Amino acid sequence: MKFILVTGGVMSGIGKGIVTSSLGAVLNACKLKVTAIKIDPYINIDAGTFSPYEHGEVFVLDDGCEVDLDLGNYERFLDIPLHAANNITTGKIYQLVTNRERRGDYLGKTVQIVPHITDAIQEWVENTAKSADADVCIIELGGTVGDIEGMPFIEALRQLKRRVKKDNFCCCHVNFVPCIGPSREQKTKPTQASVKTLSSLGLHPDMIVCRSELPITEGVRDKISNFCDVETDFVFSLPDLKTIYSVPIELQKQGITQAISDCLKVNLSAWNGESQPLLKWLKISEIALNAKTVITIALVGKYTALRDCYTSVVKSLEHACYHVDAKPEINFIDSELLENGEDNQAWRDLKSSNCLLIPGGFGIRGVEGKINAIKWARENKVPFLGICLGFQMACVEYARNVAAITNAHSAEFESSVNHKIEPIVIEMLEYLDEERKMGGTMRLGLRKTKFVVDKSIMKTLYGNKDVIEERHRHRYEINPDYIDTIEKSGLKFVGKNENETRMEILELPESVHPFFTAVQYHPEYLSRPFRPSPPYYGLISAAKKRCHNGDGDLFLSFFDASDLDERDLDEDEDDEDEDRLESDEEEGEDDEVVELEALDEDLELDRDLLDERSRRRLLSLLAMLQLNIDIICKVYVISYR
Repeated sequence: MKFILVTGGVMSGIGKGIVTSSLGAVLNACKLKVTAIKIDPYINIDAGTFSPYEHGEVFVLDDGCEVDLDLGNYERFLDIPLHAANNITTGKIYQLVTNRERRGDYLGKTVQIVPHITDAIQEWVENTAKSADADVCIIELGGTVGDIEGMPFIEALRQLKRRVKKDNFCCCHVNFVPCIGPSREQKTKPTQASVKTLSSLGLHPDMIVCRSELPITEGVRDKISNFCDVETDFVFSLPDLKTIYSVPIELQKQGITQAISDCLKVNLSAWNGESQPLLKWLKISEIALNAKTVITIALVGKYTALRDCYTSVVKSLEHACYHVDAKPEINFIDSELLENGEDNQAWRDLKSSNCLLIPGGFGIRGVEGKINAIKWARENKVPFLGICLGFQMACVEYARNVAAITNAHSAEFESSVNHKIEPIVIEMLEYLDEERKMGGTMRLGLRKTKFVVDKSIMKTLYGNKDVIEERHRHRYEINPDYIDTIEKSGLKFVGKNENETRMEILELPESVHPFFTAVQYHPEYLSRPFRPSPPYYGLISAAKKRCHNGDGDLFLSFFDASDLDERDLDEDEDDEDEDRLESDEEEGEDDEVVELEALDEDLELDRDLLDERSRRRLLSLLAMLQLNIDIICKVYVISYR
C-alpha cells in the first residue's frame, strides 16, 4: 500500500481538496486503484450540523454520512463511492477511544494523546485503505500546518511514515505564494516558514505545490527548492485556472507522475501504453473554456452569499452543460429579494435566465421568494427543477395557485407564520425525535425510488428504469392526505419510495409544460464530470432547447438562421437574383459589424451606468434584433421570388 499525504500551509482554502482530487485523477489514468481520506481536525462527529456559511455545503455519502464538501470533489474526480470511514474527525477519534476506555480495553492504563489517540488514527487510516483494496491511498489533512487541532494527526502520520517505510509514503505540501505590490513580486517567505513548521513536526515535504495568482517564475521555483530542501523538479506551479478540470492536466504537464514515481518507487512514466491518458480531462476542459453556447441558470436560494454552499449543485450544472457542448452562466439569486414586488435586479436576473433551479435548504427565510419564482416558471413555461426543499415548495405553490388550497404551507414553518396553515408538507413520523436532537436524525443516504407510471419525463431521463437509487437528506415529506387533491389538479407524482407511501418525483405533463419537475432526493451527489445527473441533464437540455427556440427569451433569436439553407432555394430561379441576394448578405454582415461598433461607441458615455453583464446583454439584444431583421428580409426575398 502506498500513501500520499497532502498538507497545506500559509492559510486554508487554497485548494488542497482539488489538488488531492487531481492527484487521484492522474493516478487513475495510470490504471492504479485509488482511494482518499479526508482528515478534519474539528471535534464535531460529522459535518451535519455545520452552518453552510462557515463550511460550505454538507455532502452526503451512500451510507448517509454527512461530510465536508471535499469528499464530493474526491468522488467526482475519482468516480468512486466513499463511505463514513473515508472521513476522520477529531470527534470520531475521541469517541472511539473513549468508548474503548469505558469498555475496559485500556484497563490499568492512563489513556493519552500518545500513544492511544495517535494509534487509533493510524489504525483507522490503514483499515480504510485496506478495505478499499486500493493501490494508493491519498490523505488530505484539513486546516493549516501549525494549527493546534491538527497536532495529534501530524504526529500519527509521522509515525505511520516511519512504520510503512519511506518508499511507501510521500508528502505533498500545498502553499500559497502571494504577489505583493505594484511590481507583483512573488514572495517565498510564507512557503519557507510553512515548510519549516512542518519539518519541525517530523514531516518533511517530498513535493511542493505552489498556489498563486500567476505561474511562479523559475527564480522563485529555484529559491523554494533551495530554501525548502526539495528537488527543483518537485516544485510545481499551480496558478489560478479558469476551470478546475484543467488541474490534472496542468500538474501532469509539469511532471507530477514522474515525481510520484520517484518518491514511491512505482513506474508511472510509461502511462501503461496510453499516449493520451488524460484525454477526457482535456476534452472537458476545452468545452468549459471554449463552448460557444452559454446557458443562463437562475439558482434561487437563501445561501447565495457563499457559493460553496451549492458546490455540488454548481458542479452538476457544469457536468450537464458540458454534455451538451455548452457552458453555464449561473445567476445566484437571494430568494428573499423575490418576495416584495418584481421591480428589482433579482427579478430581472430571474427573467433573463433560460431555466430555474431551486436547491435544498432549511428554515423559512426566503421561502416565499422561492414560491414566487416557481410560480413564475410554471406560468411562463420556463424549465424548472426543484431539489429537496425545492420539491416541497413546488407542491406548496401548486396547491395554493392551482389546487385552490390557499393556506398551503409546510409544517416546518408552522411556528413561524401567524395564521393557520394547510400542512402540505409534514415531518416524517419515523424521524420525530422527542429530544429534538439534530445530528444524524434525517432520512439520509442512498435509497431506492420506484417509478409508478410507464412513461414520464424523468423516467425517460433515467433510461426507462423502473427503480433508481439516489441519495437523500431530508426530514419532511409530502402529506398523503393532500396527494389526491393535488394530482386531480394536474400535478403528477411519478416516483415514490419502494412501498409507494412517500412521494419522491413530481412533474407536469409535457403537454402542459416543457419541463416542470422536482425531486425529493439530491441528484447532485451522484453527478460526475463524464456522467451527468439525469435531472440536471434534463433541465439543461430543456434550457438549451428554449435558447434555440427563443420561447419567452427577449435576448435570443426567435428562430435559427441556419434553417435557411441554400438547398431550400429553387434551383431554377434566376442566377442574377441569387447573386444579388448573396451580395446583399455580405453587405449586411459588414453593415452589422459597423452598426454594432457604432452602437457600442454611442454607449460609451453610459458605461458607468451599466454593469458589465447588463451591457453585454444589451449588445446581445441589439445583435439579435439586427440578425432577425436580416433574416426577415431574406425570407421576404425568397417568398417574393
